[in-house]
Amino acid sequence: VYLSMSYYFERDDVAFPGFCKFFKKSSDEEREHAEQFMKYQNMRGGRIVLAPIEKPAVEDWVSGIDAMRAALELENTVNQSLLDLQATATNRIEAQMCVVLESVYLKEQVEAIIELSGYITNLLRVGTGLGENC
Repeated sequence: VYLSMSYYFERDDVAFPGFCKFFKKSSDEEREHAEQFMKYQNMRGGRIVLAPIEKPAVEDWVSGIDAMRAALELENTVNQSLLDLQATATNRIEAQMCVVLESVYLKEQVEAIIELSGYITNLLRVGTGLGENC
């Protein structure tokens, strides 16, 4: 989703380089997280089964704030998935997995949620008109 957002905002008819850069960085970070999880799974003797990645449901973002709201919703969904994974790890007495989830992933999720919430608040304060209607 973040990669799709990034290249949407890079389009010549949209041209929001700041949003492009932000979502490209977010995409890179999420890919790194996926790779870290796969390395961890291999280290623990697990087997990786990859599933197809669906294309994003939305391909044209009405505005930067709409994309930020969608990103916040996605981050909240990921946060809940990590909390569910943590509960499973706790029930199975997987202390190492709980430590990894808490010290790295859940901490980063909270930071991302706070960051996106702040951006949304600021975008609402300034309103439209800063190039969004060009």
